[in-house]
Amino acid sequence: MQHPHTAAVGFTGSFSGGKALWDHAAARNSPIPVFAEMGSINPVLIFPDYLKTNPGQLAELLADSITLGVGQFCTNPGLLIAIEADGLNVFIELLSNRLNAVSPGAMLHKGIADSYFLNSSKMLNIKNINLVTLNKNIDDNHFAHPILATVSAEVFMEQPILREEVFGPFSLLVTCKNKDEMMQVLGAVKGQLTVSLMATEADWNEHAEFLQASIPIAGRLICNGVPTGVEVCDAMVHGGPFPATTDSRFTAVGTQSVKRWLRPVAFQNFPQTWLPKELQQR
Repeated sequence: MQHPHTAAVGFTGSFSGGKALWDHAAARNSPIPVFAEMGSINPVLIFPDYLKTNPGQLAELLADSITLGVGQFCTNPGLLIAIEADGLNVFIELLSNRLNAVSPGAMLHKGIADSYFLNSSKMLNIKNINLVTLNKNIDDNHFAHPILATVSAEVFMEQPILREEVFGPFSLLVTCKNKDEMMQVLGAVKGQLTVSLMATEADWNEHAEFLQASIPIAGRLICNGVPTGVEVCDAMVHGGPFPATTDSRFTAVGTQSVKRWLRPVAFQNFPQTWLPKELQQR
């Protein structure tokens, strides 16, 4: 980043790492842009009718997504938000059982594993946080086991740390008394890469305002699907408002991602023969 020929920087990693690079770039004699993708907790909104009619399918989808790559995806669904309704307890039990059945996996290196244990422990030590998966203690500290915890919307709103990312197979389920509490929880979440909405047609009719509320929060909105898995295509947006990324106008994945490395230049009043060949009329 110090080299005078460096004109821009791309980064994928933690918030602390991306923010440090961003500050460092801004402090140069000639500041340069940093396109940092710094992680996300990727809220999943679970609406009552969907929860009642699809608890088993939802548990399977989310368990697979939470544990994919030992949870080491920036699109890992780290925050589940549901209204207390028929099927919620059944869903929690089904999801917990599926996560308990997943064998602990090796994380990329010891530093990431240590951070996972430290950050998940901080969450679980907060009063009124309920661990619903088994606490599997194993000797090899490079391995991580999936963790699912639950908390009320009231406690979630009181504890800002619960809105932070735990990088790894960790997910926190926030239970809300009604849709007003659900909206408050969603509104407390900072910029994200994704927001997923699990809903039936009846849910859409009853909770349509959540789609509009999600647009300012994330770069990618997902209907009845999980956030893990990013397709390389023109429509992909792998970015989002700060602190998910340092510049929400750009995507880090997809054919449009090349635009991070381009700078627009206008040629005004030039004769055709003086223009670059790509701009000359043919």
